Amino acid sequence: MIVKKISMPMKLALLASTLLLGAAGAQAEPYRIGVLTDMSGMNYDLSGQGSVVAAQMAVADFGGELLGQPIEVVVGDHQNSPDVGSTLARRWVDSSNVVAVVDVPTSSVAMAVQEITRQSDTAFLISTAGSSALTAEACSPSTAQWTWDTYALANGTGRAMTQEGFDAWYFITVDYNFGHALENDTTKAVTEAGGSVVGRVSHPRETTDFSSYLLQAQASGANVIALANSSGDTMTALKQADEFGVTQGGMAIAGMLLFLTDVHGVGLDIAQNLTLTTAFYWDMDDQTREWSARFAEQMDGRKPTMVHAGVYSSVLNFLRAAQESGQVESGSRVMETMRGMDIDDFFNRNAYLREDGRVAHDMYLVRVKTPEESTGPWDYYEVLRTIPGDEAFLPIDQSACPLVGN
Repeated sequence: MIVKKISMPMKLALLASTLLLGAAGAQAEPYRIGVLTDMSGMNYDLSGQGSVVAAQMAVADFGGELLGQPIEVVVGDHQNSPDVGSTLARRWVDSSNVVAVVDVPTSSVAMAVQEITRQSDTAFLISTAGSSALTAEACSPSTAQWTWDTYALANGTGRAMTQEGFDAWYFITVDYNFGHALENDTTKAVTEAGGSVVGRVSHPRETTDFSSYLLQAQASGANVIALANSSGDTMTALKQADEFGVTQGGMAIAGMLLFLTDVHGVGLDIAQNLTLTTAFYWDMDDQTREWSARFAEQMDGRKPTMVHAGVYSSVLNFLRAAQESGQVESGSRVMETMRGMDIDDFFNRNAYLREDGRVAHDMYLVRVKTPEESTGPWDYYEVLRTIPGDEAFLPIDQSACPLVGN
């Protein structure tokens, strides 16, 4: 066998080719969008698989590539546990090339995850968690709270109902960060509008029996019961309030956080005429109907909630900002680029990203239709009025975020 001697120039050429191939292989690892959501608990219908589908739609509509590399969507179930959520986020950031964490129902989980993304300078696109503290004292330069917060819901529903004469409020509040933030923000809105709070009671998450809370509310002298909870807790409370004849007795019920899936779950017989504030409704115009129809094709006909629409919008605009900034590794730099961009799509109207991480956009005060008014499944809301973003969200000059003005 003849062995040919390899010259030094050829050795150098082979070494260079090997290095180039290695670099190309390293660059081929996809950028990943991590949808951290509730895939097994009480928030599944309002976020869950719908949030995964929405993120995948955004990646596909963007073109599937960012800065020459493919984009993938990965999914994690945080099980409504801050420890589980933060562990998943840390693993994603450290070893899975996740460049943005998305969605995150449950404010306590979002608070824990925000510490991970702050330390790693990873983009955090919040769609489902709503505590206003996320963009106040706990704000982060790499976070965008996209869809709603407790201040916006309180300012919309609380102020509107008080002005209509429902001025004596009793709170039934879920006992964790989100519930207390929603109660506090609503209390401020109610009192500023001339109303008062005559009582309050807290309950644990996933409560099955609201009877004692409802009886206390009925005996309090209030003319409105505020449900400062969400998803399964809200639906259970609404069903039991109907059994107790609360509204038939002259009291109003304010569902401070109601999703389209909640109304679908309890039915119009129970939910009819409730007033609520939302960031999105699928049947508002041609744009919302077109996107919602595409979403429904992948979700067995189910229409999107506001957080599903928010997930899509947040991911798409993040990718646009990363493309424009020329990099994706620094979430805070991508957010800085986004602050200089127009944010305008079927979800966002008159929108912009503020220094505190709050995306200010129009919100909507809506009334739940009666069964006679509805033309069929998912035809549930009548839009009463648009609340401009500058009115819906806490004014930036009142923000407790230490980043404001820096």
